[in-house]
Amino acid sequence: MPSAATFAPSSRRRLGFVPTERLGIWLRTSSTALLALSLGVGALAALFAVLFRWLIGTFTRLFTGHSDYAAAAGSANPHLPALGPWFVVLAPVVAGLLYGPLVHAFAREARGHGVPEVMYAVAHRGGRIAPQVAAVKALASALCIGGGGSVGREGPIVQIGSALGSTVGRIGRLTEPRLRVLVACGAAAGISATFNAPLAGVFFAMELILADFTAEAFGMVVLASVTSSVIGRAVLGDVPFLRLPAFSVHGAHEYLLFAALGLLAGLVGVGFTRVLYAIEDACDALWRGPEWLRPAVGGVALGLLLLVLPQMYGVGYPVLGAAIDGRYAVGFLLLLLVGKMVATSLTIGIGGSGGVFAPSLFIGAMLGTAFGEVVHLVAPASSGPVGAYGLIGMGAAFAGAARAPITAVVILFELTGEYSIILPLMTAIVLATGVSHAISRDTIYTLKLRRRGVDLGTPPEAVAHDNRRVRDVMSPAPAPVADTARLPEVAAALGRSPAGVLPVQNAAGEVVGVVTSRAVFDALADGLHDGAAASIATEVPTTVGTADLVPEAGETLRHSGLSAVPVVDTDGTVVGWLGYQDLLSVRAAARAG
Repeated sequence: MPSAATFAPSSRRRLGFVPTERLGIWLRTSSTALLALSLGVGALAALFAVLFRWLIGTFTRLFTGHSDYAAAAGSANPHLPALGPWFVVLAPVVAGLLYGPLVHAFAREARGHGVPEVMYAVAHRGGRIAPQVAAVKALASALCIGGGGSVGREGPIVQIGSALGSTVGRIGRLTEPRLRVLVACGAAAGISATFNAPLAGVFFAMELILADFTAEAFGMVVLASVTSSVIGRAVLGDVPFLRLPAFSVHGAHEYLLFAALGLLAGLVGVGFTRVLYAIEDACDALWRGPEWLRPAVGGVALGLLLLVLPQMYGVGYPVLGAAIDGRYAVGFLLLLLVGKMVATSLTIGIGGSGGVFAPSLFIGAMLGTAFGEVVHLVAPASSGPVGAYGLIGMGAAFAGAARAPITAVVILFELTGEYSIILPLMTAIVLATGVSHAISRDTIYTLKLRRRGVDLGTPPEAVAHDNRRVRDVMSPAPAPVADTARLPEVAAALGRSPAGVLPVQNAAGEVVGVVTSRAVFDALADGLHDGAAASIATEVPTTVGTADLVPEAGETLRHSGLSAVPVVDTDGTVVGWLGYQDLLSVRAAARAG
């Protein structure tokens, strides 16, 4: 083992290289570069959001002859008048024949509702998403929704924006922490432009995509969301999604009604999650043919459902608006609630591509409006407008399904522009979230991943219930490289190191930074053959101690963004190195035991 080294006080500073000397190094190290990339991702995601909405409208008109068939439910297609309303049986089949082979051949991760795939990419793949996902998801989801799929557009646009952010970051060869930030920027920008809701886009990305974030990441996501919103408003207009009648709370007693609605909506949100995956399991059990054909064959069942309940065609915002306006009776509202659960679940189960956020809002609106109508029948003088209960139900049902209370409050406020309903909304959403936590381990997003054996709450390198210490599993400390060593020499040393990261030592024997295989490769690719190790060395990462438990040390390693981190003794002396290979060996040994 090489002689022990200690960290110099100056090692917390980023060393040496002038960012303007090479564009590649500047992109990977500068906060200004990350800001510029965030703005670019925001603008790009906004343009894709506009294109995506245009594609949905275009395919809907092609398949139905109407701009939104849910608003003209039961009407004939003017291009096929002889079929009458029966054309809705054919629309999902034709759409499935188009997007089924497309998804199967080019981007199978584009199937389904999209958000879980982004969450997995951020948590377990360093933010890496295949670049073709953006185009395939946009086209497949637009065909699915335009062809009658009863799903939303938020899941697709989150995945589209995230894929764009990942692609931009990978072209710039950014480190994984920065790549994750750009993925979140794309997700936020997509939501912002699609729903004209910049705050909701930010909190959706923070709460559901990143989960663990820094102040810098928050700032970049805000800038991307604002940029996207400005572009989206310029093209799509600046009007609230829903308009409510004047609303006021009639007294403190009415909060009991909001609380009751929140509890009920939490149950319904969890119920929607279970129905979704139960129907998906049933479709998996029944289907024995090729996957590319599944959407078309399953489209027959979806089409028959649309024939019976045409209000389920597409996203269904006109129907949601009519319910909020109080145009439907309680019985029909409950029918629409159950119908949306089944139609959305069937669309996803047959291999469709679309989101579950809008369906959860739809389900909540039906529940809340029905609840409000019942309250009006029982106590008309002590309750607010029916539409207000519908709105509260929307937020609470989404919170029950996705367990994202901050996003639920903010997005419902932005979708309506109605501040007076915030307190009742917060009451119901918090209770719905609590109910969801109490009766379900997973959300509508994380359950999809858990069914694949992925637990986002447990990093891949962590070993549950492992009481071993870092000193028991660490590797010997690698030989450091001199800060004056030329990059080809550093590259050769890294080639012999299994960790892919080496300490940089000055003439006094102090560790002043680290160099990674990726940084050296990028520098050599940029032509910096005569550069010294100090020119690309970065600050010493957070260290782990010899007495630290292995799972906690794994968390430190994951957040460092490196493949290995130094292990220090109580006096700060470097005594070893902890990398992913060490932790994987621990996991393998635990499973074998």
